[in-house]
Amino acid sequence: MVRWTWSKRVVCAAIAVTGLACVPVPAGADLATPPGLDFARVLGTPTLPGIYGPDTAVVVLGYGLTPEGTMREELVRRLRAGLAQAVFAPWSPIIVTGGNPRAGLSEADAMAGWLVAAGIDESRILRESEADSTVGNARNTAAMLADRGLRSVVLVTSEDHIARARGAFADAGVLVVGDLTPDRTQWDSVPLHIGRFGPTPAVG
Repeated sequence: MVRWTWSKRVVCAAIAVTGLACVPVPAGADLATPPGLDFARVLGTPTLPGIYGPDTAVVVLGYGLTPEGTMREELVRRLRAGLAQAVFAPWSPIIVTGGNPRAGLSEADAMAGWLVAAGIDESRILRESEADSTVGNARNTAAMLADRGLRSVVLVTSEDHIARARGAFADAGVLVVGDLTPDRTQWDSVPLHIGRFGPTPAVG
């Protein structure tokens, strides 16, 4: 006979959000490989945004704008992931980083505008609009963190960029406590998809 306590129900509800199954294990069953539970997925890269406090910033890395100054689809995808993280950590400031202006608009300015249109309070957004590379993003962000007494960051960028970004931020002396990419925020088992976050701007 299997008994379900409320604590087990809560844990299983959390696991279900990740798309995993949570099933009861009969008394005396072999617990080496619990049925329906893939430990590789549980212990590997998280698929959900994390909850952080006000001393941890959400850093969304930029991506080149079109010559007309509009955002490319990949940058919008990063912003949607960043917005999801910002919702989970409402006390965290958000740093948008990227220079390379096009048509008089930097990546950071375009990103900040998108976040404000998505409902984020503008006072929560910090703009790093000078850097023209990932290394520059990291160095400038490190200075902003020090000025404001912030201790750590969650990086948000593309899957094929996250390793390089983490390296650059580590080299700049920034403590990276988490990361999130658009490719890790597709939750097919629940009605929560990163593509539904925020406004839908014209993209290049």
